[in-house]
Amino acid sequence: MAGVSPDTIKAEVRKLDEMVSEAVVKELEGSLLRVSKAGAITREELSKIIEGVKQAYVNAMVEPGEAVGTVAAQSIGEPGTQMTLRTFHYAGVAELNVTLGLPRLIEIIDARRVPSAALTTIYLKEKYARSKEKARTFAQKIELTTVEDVVLQTETDLINVVLGLTLDRSRMQRRELTPSKVASAIKEALKVDALIEGYKLRIKPTTQSLSELRRLAAKVRALPLHGVKGINRVVVKMEGNEYVVYTEGSNFSEILTMPEVDQTRTVTNNIHEIEDVLGVEAARNAIINEAVETLDEQGLDVDIRHIMLVADMMTTRGTMKQVGRHGVSGEKTSVLARASFEITTKHLLDACIHGETDRLDGIIENIIAGQPIPLGTGSVELTMRREGEGGHK
Repeated sequence: MAGVSPDTIKAEVRKLDEMVSEAVVKELEGSLLRVSKAGAITREELSKIIEGVKQAYVNAMVEPGEAVGTVAAQSIGEPGTQMTLRTFHYAGVAELNVTLGLPRLIEIIDARRVPSAALTTIYLKEKYARSKEKARTFAQKIELTTVEDVVLQTETDLINVVLGLTLDRSRMQRRELTPSKVASAIKEALKVDALIEGYKLRIKPTTQSLSELRRLAAKVRALPLHGVKGINRVVVKMEGNEYVVYTEGSNFSEILTMPEVDQTRTVTNNIHEIEDVLGVEAARNAIINEAVETLDEQGLDVDIRHIMLVADMMTTRGTMKQVGRHGVSGEKTSVLARASFEITTKHLLDACIHGETDRLDGIIENIIAGQPIPLGTGSVELTMRREGEGGHK
């Protein structure tokens, strides 16, 4: 039998677009095209493959009334008991740490505003990514340097009310700074006099107050000299045929505006920053990707649909919410469902004060009330007529 043409294969596979995901369609199309090149595939064989994919999709569909939330919770929670408690893991480079394992999964589910080990992976545009020198120059440009980073010793002259700073020559040269640049930054930011004596600075507060001197010392040490706020440490690493910049800390909005950065691939593990910059849909994808990577790193296999359901629940209100008391569980409309989660007396008392009602539409509240739950056979109400009633048998 004559084999079918590549155009026919593409046309038949594309009919699955409305049923399965685009990723599945592309993968199937690529596989069939490779097979057709190796040896002709007949129309009958193509039809059987397409029908097989359709049947696999139908078999994977959720039955009406199935407790998808409970299944997802069990499917993630049970493997979660096997996760290690390692907080830190080297992320390909010895200088940077990133939280993985159970602590990272808890951070994702709790929608922590700031992760314990924020990490940004910055991909550069081609002309910067191929040059080690340009990549390192960019890394130096974004690494935050404060006055404290280049100070060797701090002295407080209580008699003359003067703050003395001794600058570290090697650190200054490595960061391409001079005493005059440091003094200028202090003068401009804090509006105080800074006298230069070689690699020493003498700074006088605006008032002759010791408390003001102590406050000035704290402000001076924390004063940024150059770099991007939040980017505390930077490492350049060769990956494949390009240089990639890893940073400890994140400032996603500012990094993406830089002309050297490839915005399409650069990513951070700070999901709240992703939501603020790219929107809630991007945050949903980040939740899924981060959870999948965390579980995969531990060698745990959890169906991605369970994680997608969690991500959907966390973002369905248009903003990212945690699963706990201040999010999904704490915002349920049912009084009994909220009370069963935690702080039972408080929820019941508040409901009484405000005259709330519970329609008993969900699972938890019906279990508490001792009624059939609206899942499985309980999701259908069936009325039977006795023989002879209404003229029907």
